[in-house]
Amino acid sequence: MNKQLSFYTVLKLLGAIFIGGYASLSLELLVLRQLSSFVGTTTITVSIVMGSFLAFMSVGYYRGSTISVCNSNLRSQSLKGFLMIAFLSILAASYILMDLYFMFFNYLGIQSNVLQTFIYSLLFLSYGPYLFGKITAMLSRYLHFNDRNYTGKIMAVDTLGSVLGSLLTSLILMPFIGVNHSILILVFACILGALLLSRKRQYDYPAFFMLFLSAFLLNRDAVLKDVYNIVENNAVSTISIHDVDDGKSKIMAINRSMSSKISTEHELNFAYINFINDNFIDTIPSSDIKDILVVGAGGFTVGLDDTRNNYVYVDIDKELESITENLFLKKKLTPNKKFIVQDANQFLKESQQKYDVIVLDTYSSKHYIPQELITTDYFLRAKNNLKEGGILLLNAVVSANFSDDFSMNLDNTLRRVFPHNLHSQVVRNFDAWKKGDKSNVIYVYYHHENPQQIYTLNKNASFYDYEL
Repeated sequence: MNKQLSFYTVLKLLGAIFIGGYASLSLELLVLRQLSSFVGTTTITVSIVMGSFLAFMSVGYYRGSTISVCNSNLRSQSLKGFLMIAFLSILAASYILMDLYFMFFNYLGIQSNVLQTFIYSLLFLSYGPYLFGKITAMLSRYLHFNDRNYTGKIMAVDTLGSVLGSLLTSLILMPFIGVNHSILILVFACILGALLLSRKRQYDYPAFFMLFLSAFLLNRDAVLKDVYNIVENNAVSTISIHDVDDGKSKIMAINRSMSSKISTEHELNFAYINFINDNFIDTIPSSDIKDILVVGAGGFTVGLDDTRNNYVYVDIDKELESITENLFLKKKLTPNKKFIVQDANQFLKESQQKYDVIVLDTYSSKHYIPQELITTDYFLRAKNNLKEGGILLLNAVVSANFSDDFSMNLDNTLRRVFPHNLHSQVVRNFDAWKKGDKSNVIYVYYHHENPQQIYTLNKNASFYDYEL
C-alpha cells in the first residue's frame, strides 16, 4: 500500500473516477428524460429519482470506505462494478424496456405515477448509484493512501466528470444525436472505465462487447421506428407518427401524448381541434385579419387550412417544424405562419405583441401539463397578451363532472384569473354519472368588459338587458 504509484497508474485511477462522475450524472439525466414520456416532468417525480440516486450513492460511499482496497481487490471490484453499471444503465434508460415496465404496472392496475416512479427508482436506480459511490470511495482511498495531497484532486476530478456528464448529455448529446444514442455513449464510458482498471485479460473483452452490443440492439433507430414509429428522440421530445383509421388519418404523438391528427375526413380529426377551428377560426369575418397565438404547436393543426390570418406557434422543440413539414403534414407551413422556439412561460412574459386569439395546448406527456403552465401567474400572462375583445382558449384533459381534485383545482385556478366571461365546453359525449373518465374540455375566455351585475328579487333589470 505504501509503494509509490506510477504516474500512468495514477492517471488511470483518476480517469476512472472522472468516468464515474460523468456516467452518474448522464444516467440520471437520461432516465429523467425517458421517464418524462411516461409520468411527465413534475417536481415530485424528479425528486423521487434524484433522492433515490443520492441515497443509494451515499450507501455506496460508506461501503467503499470499509472494504479492503489492495491492488488486486480494487481492480476486480471496480471493473465488475463498471460492467454492472453499464448493464443497469441499459435496463434503466432504454425506451423499449421502460415501456414494458409501465405496461406491466398498468396491467397490474397500479396507476399512480408517484408509486410507479418510486418502484422504478428502487428497482433500477439503487444498485447502480450504490456502485458509483462504492467505486469512487475505493479509488479515492487507494490514491489517498499513496499521497494524502490527492484528496482535493480526487474531488475536483469527480466533480468535473459530473459537470461534463450534465452539460454534455443535456446540451450536446441528446439534442444532436438523440437520447438512444446518448445511452450508447454512457455504456461506452462505463466500459472504458472498466478497461482502465482491467489487466487486459482476454476474457474481459467478450463482456465488454456483449454489453455494448446489447445497448446498441435495444437503442437502434430502426428498432424504435419499427416498434414505436419514433422519428425523433431528442432532449425535449420523443415524437412518433402513426397511420390510423385504415390509412385515412395520421397521428403525431409527442412524449406518448396524441398531440395532433390529420385526416382526409373532417369528422375523424380530433374533436377539440375541430371545435376550435370550426367555431373560432373559420368564423373570422372575411373582412378581418386576426393575430393568433398557439402555445404548444403540436402538428400545427390549429388553423391548418387558414392562409389569411397571422399565426405565431410557440414550442420548446426546435425540430418540430421540420418533422411536421417533412413527415406529418408533408407540406410547408404557409407564409402566414411563424414558428418560435421558446419556453411558453418566458415567451408570454417577454412578448410585446397582443393577439386576437390565444390557444393554450401545452401537454408535455400523456394527460400532463407542466406544473408551471397551470398557475395563476401563467394564465395572467396569457390574459395580458390578449387584445380587447380577444378570445383565449385552453385545452384541458380533465374530468368533465369534476370527479377528481385536479379538475376542480384547475377550474378554481382559471376562475381566479378569469372571474368573468369564462365558459367551459366538453367537446364529446360523456357520462355525467361515471367517475374517473377524462374528456377534452375547452375553456373559453372572452376579453371584454363585464357589467358585474346580478339579478335579485329586489333589483332586476334583465328586461332592459335583453333589449340591449
